[in-house]
Amino acid sequence: MKRRNIFTWAALATTLLVSTSANAQSDKTLRVLVGFPAGVSIDVVTRIFTEKMKDELKRPVIVDNRPGAGGRLAADLLKSAAPDGNTVMVTPIVVPVLAPMVFSKLGYNPDTDFAPVGKVCDFSFALAVPANSPAKNLKEYAAWLKANPQQANFGSPAAGSLPHFFGVMIGSALNVDMVHVPFNGGAALQSAVLGGHAPAGIDVVMEWQQNAKSGKVNVLATSGAQRSKVMPDVPTFKEQGFPDAVGQGWFAMYAPAKTSQSSIEEINKALNKALANPEVRERFASLGLEVSGGSPADLQKTMQEDAKRWGPVVKKSGFRAD
Repeated sequence: MKRRNIFTWAALATTLLVSTSANAQSDKTLRVLVGFPAGVSIDVVTRIFTEKMKDELKRPVIVDNRPGAGGRLAADLLKSAAPDGNTVMVTPIVVPVLAPMVFSKLGYNPDTDFAPVGKVCDFSFALAVPANSPAKNLKEYAAWLKANPQQANFGSPAAGSLPHFFGVMIGSALNVDMVHVPFNGGAALQSAVLGGHAPAGIDVVMEWQQNAKSGKVNVLATSGAQRSKVMPDVPTFKEQGFPDAVGQGWFAMYAPAKTSQSSIEEINKALNKALANPEVRERFASLGLEVSGGSPADLQKTMQEDAKRWGPVVKKSGFRAD
């Protein structure tokens, strides 16, 4: 009887040990917050590289979509998450850099509530005009606008978006007072430009690629420091003599503030290894994205530089979100 009791307690102890180990492993799942719906570009991109991160981390990695308030809901969740190395967020530049410029009150402070992990990718914007537009390059476009000031307006996918502010930057570079017309998303903007109802539109390069190839729109310039790999025949603003019209968007990863340095280094290492994967790089390229990577310090520097770049532009736009 005593022997049976010994075996019974041993079996129970083993069961408890296995259960505890399983829970511990489950607790080590890396949750990646994405503040936008499944299927949109940032969600697709995040799923591409996080699939490779789990191999390096040797633990599960899940994408947790928390759409709402233009990504700010996920930012609020990251702020309140435990700094235990099990929660991060992938977000566009808008959340950590632009939102503090346009909202008088935010639920988070990116400088004190977030810890940079690393930048994921960069993407450029493009200025497109209808196929029958008389302007075939930027200088012709600037001259046409000055001769037809009533046409000096441009559309973007939304007010307060980076394409909106890049349009303000273009206006300054061309020395033309351009009026912003917000649309309800990229599809509505595309339709307006294709139909000639908007004299110009600004959106990410990939959004114009198909219609540019079919000749339905004419892309006059792209916004990067170098030409876009998906539109190699289109010169940049800088190449055409407008060096002040250079700007890119990006996606980046953050952890809650006070996350240990060792956890951030571990996640950053996995992120960089995933981004170096040939399959990931190929898929990013097909989406018009430039792989970034780098250290947390590199991301911090990018944030500071872009705050200086976009701050005066946002101020000139006069846009406030509240």
